[in-house]
Amino acid sequence: MGPRARRALLPLFLPFLLFLLRTGAAHRRPPRSHSLSYLFMGASAPDLGLPLFEALGYVDDQLFVSYNHESRRAEPRAQWLEDGAPSQLWLQLSQSLKGWDHMFIVDFWTIMDNHNHSKVPPLLKVTHHVASAVTTLRCQALNFYPQNITMRWLKDRRPLEAKDVEPQDVLPNGDGTYQGWLAVAVPPGEEHRYTCLVGHPGLNQPLAAAWEPSVPSTLVIGAISGIAVCVILFVIGVLFRIFRKRQASRGAMGDYVLAECE
Repeated sequence: MGPRARRALLPLFLPFLLFLLRTGAAHRRPPRSHSLSYLFMGASAPDLGLPLFEALGYVDDQLFVSYNHESRRAEPRAQWLEDGAPSQLWLQLSQSLKGWDHMFIVDFWTIMDNHNHSKVPPLLKVTHHVASAVTTLRCQALNFYPQNITMRWLKDRRPLEAKDVEPQDVLPNGDGTYQGWLAVAVPPGEEHRYTCLVGHPGLNQPLAAAWEPSVPSTLVIGAISGIAVCVILFVIGVLFRIFRKRQASRGAMGDYVLAECE
């Protein structure tokens, strides 16, 4: 917490610290240390029944005061305050908490406004699904912000009508970004004719993607086997050639020795 925040908290702490000291002295209790703390909470929108801003005050872990954005006043939550706290104390505390309420609302919307100006383009991929003899292509846009996005399916570069496409669905992720998908049923063997086109504020131009069939595993194994056979044949050929050269060299050396003897 910075110096500015600590100075702003002083109006919340000092009145009740003085009140606690006066209360202890009036009852001639032996002096001891106390803890005084405040918990500030806020919500972006009251959709869940939560206040936009709420403050709770504790003395020695006992709740003694509460404040929320709707009531805009401090309310006692302990019997010893209802019996003896002066009205001026509650007025001063209410004014201080109103200030924190206003600071929270302003700071929150400043943060939200800055966040809204940061655009995250979507990651795009197309997947292939076959179920009950029906072939479906699903276009998935992942991890984008803001929420507004347009997704279309094209067949032979022409947009499909809405009745031929499943409704677009967009859902939030847990990190503040969104994901969306759009599916279309296609005739088997015609997947290459379909393209997904996505427009988003984070993109300089629309992004297109098509389904790319993966290479079958049997074909991959066959290709690897073919390459292995070629390598083995090549090595055998090289070794055979070296062997032939050595044999030829030995034959020439034998002829030379016989000529010397004669």
